[in-house]
Amino acid sequence: MLNIKKYLDVNEEVKKAIEEGKPVVALESTIISHGMPYPQNVETALKVEAVVRANGAIPATIAILNGRLKAGLTKDEIEYLGKAGENVTKASRRDIPFIIAKKMDGATTVASTMIISALAGIKVFATGGVGGVHRGAETTMDISADLEELANTDVAVICAGVKSILDIGLTLEYLETKGVPVVGVRTDELPAFYTRKSGFNVDYKIEEEKEVALAMKAKWDLGLKGGFIIANPIPEEYQMEYYTINEAIDKAVKEAKEKGIKGKESTPFLLSKIKDLTGGDSLASNIKLVYNNAKVAAKIAKEYSELG
Repeated sequence: MLNIKKYLDVNEEVKKAIEEGKPVVALESTIISHGMPYPQNVETALKVEAVVRANGAIPATIAILNGRLKAGLTKDEIEYLGKAGENVTKASRRDIPFIIAKKMDGATTVASTMIISALAGIKVFATGGVGGVHRGAETTMDISADLEELANTDVAVICAGVKSILDIGLTLEYLETKGVPVVGVRTDELPAFYTRKSGFNVDYKIEEEKEVALAMKAKWDLGLKGGFIIANPIPEEYQMEYYTINEAIDKAVKEAKEKGIKGKESTPFLLSKIKDLTGGDSLASNIKLVYNNAKVAAKIAKEYSELG
């Protein structure tokens, strides 16, 4: 028998919204602790919450604080995470039991944000990009836990596609095997985080948010477990030049290989290196795409809540 209440704290505003069937959007916390420096990280996190509110939903930033799973953070808690930075453990599924047991702080990845969202009853989650199959995975077996979570946890993830540092083709093959729909928001082509194009198609294109809300309800009403990837392209004016970003990615991947960086350390290293190689342009694009995803996520959450 599950004993969720023993470990989970749901913010009063978020709890009330869930009980009343109002739209709620989950937000991850690694972008606060590991995504950018203080105070920019806190400013960005609070702005993302403001974007969710402006589009008709309640934000619920997810984290683990002092061993407690948190669905919805206060401004002070976001400030605390921002100042603590990389001293906070980057938490995925395997880490949650030990962070609880040791009463540690954890910044949630896509996988752990999905888990805590599902425990709290939140069905929609906005992030930047999801993890996937890393380049060279045919020999390293480096595959993000995000993909297994998408296969098993009933949460829709609104993102700017899969991170362009990954092997996008293999990631899509993996998602197909696991039965995870990849949906394009007003696009036939899967966006690749910093750019609107990847050379790969989505499974389904939607023109209106209600279309995917109906699909979410049908899937979960039928007991078909697992989430959705809802790929929302970065706004055109903020996307990076396709060849510029790919050249930076290739250089960063090569350096990571030479230095033997792998596993959970690879993504932060690659994103940091790409930021340096692009003169900070990639970080600016990252922030804009997160705001854009929060806006679409709020609209989807609103449509889903109205289906009852």
